Amino acid sequence: MCENTKNEYTITKFACYATNVSMSAVGNLSPLLFVAFHTLYNVSYTLLGTLVLINFCTQMLVDLLFAFCSKRFPIHSIVRLMPLLTIIGLLVFAILPPLFPATAYVWLSIGTVIFAASSGLNEVLISPLIASIPSDNPEREMSKLHSTYAWGVVGVVVVSTLFLWLFGKEKWFVLALIWAIVPLVAFLLFTRAKLPPMQAGDTSEQSNGEKKSFVGLFLCVVCIFLGGATECTMAQWASGYLESAVGIPKVWGDVLGVAGFAVMLGIGRSWYAKKGKNILNILLISMFGALACYFTAGLSGNAIVSLIACALTGFCASMLWPGTLIVLGENFPKAGVAAYALMACGGDMGASVGPQMVGAVVDGIGSSSFATELAPNLSMTAEQFGLRSGVLLSAIFPLLGIVVILVMKGYFKKKERV
Repeated sequence: MCENTKNEYTITKFACYATNVSMSAVGNLSPLLFVAFHTLYNVSYTLLGTLVLINFCTQMLVDLLFAFCSKRFPIHSIVRLMPLLTIIGLLVFAILPPLFPATAYVWLSIGTVIFAASSGLNEVLISPLIASIPSDNPEREMSKLHSTYAWGVVGVVVVSTLFLWLFGKEKWFVLALIWAIVPLVAFLLFTRAKLPPMQAGDTSEQSNGEKKSFVGLFLCVVCIFLGGATECTMAQWASGYLESAVGIPKVWGDVLGVAGFAVMLGIGRSWYAKKGKNILNILLISMFGALACYFTAGLSGNAIVSLIACALTGFCASMLWPGTLIVLGENFPKAGVAAYALMACGGDMGASVGPQMVGAVVDGIGSSSFATELAPNLSMTAEQFGLRSGVLLSAIFPLLGIVVILVMKGYFKKKERV
């Protein structure tokens, strides 16, 4: 490829990276501030949990909208203006609750809806944008893009934790305003960036030939669903699991477990961006590794081993989401925004269903007479028994993932011979 062609999209790539980092900020900032919101504005934990649900539902709505109506939107204009939506959401989120504390939750919810809509647009548009940029190795470019999200999570957790420790939870709104700088950088970069042509490709307007590829696309959506569930279940439950079930102090569980998970996620994606190939084989190995990590974390009686297993799940799950997008790009090179929107919808569904399933299992088993009678014999409380059961049951996602990837390998190999 011509070196000039590579260079003319350099700013575009950095704009995409900054957008992904801003997505990691708005996706992980609220949970870090739950205690501050509860203390300062007397917001119940149930309502705080609803903020996560609002975030998810908004992103899902955007995913579905673009899956079926993508040709009705000016794609390039939305890409350039997307970071402004994130900034507006963060400004509402940070400024209005302190000004109107009596209605703080209302403003937190409105801000969440706004920047969650931007996150949904990010999921739908940034991956196909990177895939549309001419490259000698497009799959590594996709991995590099998603590694920025993982490293962004590490930065958000570390910087936000240090800020709140140094300045106190009363200054939380300053922290939110600081993170608004990242989408501002992305917006300024996009004003100068050259954007490649991007296909919309509404799913409602497929030709008969394209509909024959429905099985392949369906397999990719199922795979990213299971990958999202495998990744996000451990990401969201590692802190509570390590503290309540394993007995590791929260500060160490968060730093070594949660942040360690994010670090390993970044290492895995960065490694593939430099050295990776044969993505379906990588996905298969990753699912086996995640399966082993879930079983180890759930069954081990050693706290250090459980902690290491939780962190290593990040490495094993690192390529499950971006790797499935790579499979899509390799086997459907003309896939448009609509296909990537369906993939984002599948991943978001997995990221929601997995953690919610664990919560239901923990509550159900933890309060059962079965757990009450059995747990003391295992030297644990009923709640700890429920938590371990939830983590063990979560192994169903990588287990099913192994089956789906084996089917995908056979399907795409057969498709190549046709």
